[in-house]
Amino acid sequence: MSRNAKINSLLLLLVAALAVIPLAFGLGDHKEEPFAGADGEAETAITEIDPDYEPWFSPLYEPPSGEIESALFAIQAAIGAGVLAYYFGLRRGRRQGEARARERAAGDAGAVNAVDTAGAGDAGASAGVGDGRD
Repeated sequence: MSRNAKINSLLLLLVAALAVIPLAFGLGDHKEEPFAGADGEAETAITEIDPDYEPWFSPLYEPPSGEIESALFAIQAAIGAGVLAYYFGLRRGRRQGEARARERAAGDAGAVNAVDTAGAGDAGASAGVGDGRD
């Protein structure tokens, strides 16, 4: 197994562990909504500290239900992942293209040098240079 495959396997195992460990150990069982977002947790903490607190801003759009809010968040995450994947794929493709161009240039330069060397040898022989017929 190559080094990259080992690293990828380790990272995949780590991500799976991060998803399974909270469920396996029952983290959050004492809460009404065990895996609520940070916004809800912050709102609860602020209300406990200062019950008369009024927010400075209100959302521009409030989804009618939690399911729609979750769906919009998932769509946002998918679009972000798509943009990142496109960027990294484009970057890798450019790097591979540059490497191929360098290989072609090095191969073409070697072929040109070989032709020039062979051509110079032929030209010298036909001119009688260096063959003792001066």
